Amino acid sequence: MKLLLTSGGISNRTIQDALVALLGKPIAECRALAVPTAKYGHPGCSPESVRGFIAGEYQPPNVMCEAGWKSIGVLELTALPTIGAERWLPWVREADVLLVDGGDATYLGYWLKESGFADQISSLPDLVWVGMSAGSMALTPRIGAEFFNWTSPGGGEEAIGLVGFSIFPHLDYPGWPDNSLDSARRWAETIPGPAYAIDDQTAISVVNGKVDVHSEGHWELLNPAVP
Repeated sequence: MKLLLTSGGISNRTIQDALVALLGKPIAECRALAVPTAKYGHPGCSPESVRGFIAGEYQPPNVMCEAGWKSIGVLELTALPTIGAERWLPWVREADVLLVDGGDATYLGYWLKESGFADQISSLPDLVWVGMSAGSMALTPRIGAEFFNWTSPGGGEEAIGLVGFSIFPHLDYPGWPDNSLDSARRWAETIPGPAYAIDDQTAISVVNGKVDVHSEGHWELLNPAVP
C-alpha cells in the first residue's frame, strides 16, 4: 500500500502533486472509497460531521472527497465483520484510493484490526491510502496519551504500526493552544521512536519504506532517528 499521511487533507498543490504521483494517473480518473469510521469514536464529531465528510463539504484547504474523483463510495469498517471479506475485499481492490477521515485514532486502529482490513494490507500494494489526522495516526506505532478520546476493550492504543514513526497533527492550528510546538515536543518525549509534528499544509508519503515530506507549511522531526 502507498501512503499519504496528512494532517489536513489535500490542502495545497504540493500535496496534490504528491498524491497524483502515488496514483500514477489524474485524480479525475480514480475511484475512491471514503472511510469515516474514526469520527464515531471522537466526542467532538457527530452524524452531521460524518455526512459532511462523505458529501464533500469540507472547505479549502481541508480537501478530501471534494478533490474531483471519478467516483466515491463509502467503506464503513464497523460493518465489514458482518459481511465477510469475500464481499468487501473486491470493493477495495477495485478502488484506486482510500480517503480515511480524522476523528479518534485509537477507535480507527481498533476497527482496522477487528474488521480484518489490517490483515489485508499486504495484499493491496497499489492502493493509495490518504489519511487525514487520525486517519494518518492510526497507521503509526504509537498515538500518545494526549490524543486518547476512546478506550479500546483491551485498553491499548490500537495503532497498527504500519509505518515506523508517530505523528503529531495540526501543529500550530489557530485557536488550539495544545497543538503548539512546545506541546508537540513534550508529546514526543513519550514516543519511543521517530515522531513528526506536521501542520495542515504538510503530508508524509511512504512507499516501499521510503519516507518523504511534502510541505508548504511547518513540520519538524522531533526525535533524531529517521526511519
